[in-house]
Amino acid sequence: MSETTVALGAGGFTSADMVLNIGPQHPATHGVLRLRIVLDGERIVSADPIIGYMHRGAEKLFEVRDYRQITVLANRHDWLSAFGNELGVVLAVEQMLGMEVPARAVWLRTLLAELNRVLSHLMFLGSYPLELGAITPVFYAFREREELQAVMEEASGGRMHYMFNRIGGLKEDVPAGWSGRVREALAAVRRRLPELESLIVGNEILLARTKGVGVLDRATVEAYGVSGPIARAAGLDIDLRRDAPYLAYAELFAPGGPGRVVTRPEGDCLARLEVLLEQVHVSLDLAEACLDRLAELPPGPVNQRLPKVLKVPEGEHYVATENPLGFNGYYLVSTGEKTPWRLKLRSASFSNVQVLSQMLPGQLVADMVAILGSMFFVVGDVDK
Repeated sequence: MSETTVALGAGGFTSADMVLNIGPQHPATHGVLRLRIVLDGERIVSADPIIGYMHRGAEKLFEVRDYRQITVLANRHDWLSAFGNELGVVLAVEQMLGMEVPARAVWLRTLLAELNRVLSHLMFLGSYPLELGAITPVFYAFREREELQAVMEEASGGRMHYMFNRIGGLKEDVPAGWSGRVREALAAVRRRLPELESLIVGNEILLARTKGVGVLDRATVEAYGVSGPIARAAGLDIDLRRDAPYLAYAELFAPGGPGRVVTRPEGDCLARLEVLLEQVHVSLDLAEACLDRLAELPPGPVNQRLPKVLKVPEGEHYVATENPLGFNGYYLVSTGEKTPWRLKLRSASFSNVQVLSQMLPGQLVADMVAILGSMFFVVGDVDK
């Protein structure tokens, strides 16, 4: 503890700043995160996010797996975005190989990525109010998640770690009638989403806990590499789906298309929640556009035939995708063997958590959980 002397009149007294550990196992965090905060009364003086409690050494494990095996490891760091995690790896390998993926696989990948994005956003839309004391929204959020989980499971066989991407496309085509069931699920979510919104939008208690709280300015966002909904809630108009398009996003974000980037200027907890909520509607629009496009495509393959031993040409390549929580990048270095020489992961949550050291000082300890929850991170994505 650090000692601070405060003089009062002719005399004085000595007070000690309180050092408080939040975690490493605390119900207000998304995984095993520790925050070491120093308090002066009710005010936070400094905050130090301490990570590494879940570290599994994924980047070193990548180096001793062949390119087919890497996918099963890569989809786990952000367990709410398994499909998006897989995408970055297979795109990096495909681009180094100069491989062209069948059009049907491209549109199916885009559709599944957007369904996975909605699943991730709904989790936080349910869990964030829960952290503020509102129990009901999480039940509505999980009801809508279950609609989409059912079609994701039908296509891939998995509910969490889908393992549906393959180098050259997808594991297999979707079942007969699947597109119709996706349309029904999207319609059900759209129809019932206002019920969840009515519990959040305009709620007096939620507004009091989030409006003007935990303001993150654009300069700090850029300095710390914050991305995704948190960056856009601070006025940073950036989205890799539009700005560095991959899959079918160039067509979807073209003028007149359903794609649009959601931003807010305020940069507070409420703005981050509003961005997440509006992005759900955008992703539902994108998913429906993908279904329309798939209906126009003739039947065809969804993958490429690969050699028994897949070797990537010597060289290096970086691929970044717009995951639900922000930029997810893979830097692949190959020496021409069947395993990567190096595969570096740039996860979204890492930058989104390290900026807490700048956000929390000066805030009331009572607002700490509101700020922490609004940063929308997954600890496995931090520790990798």
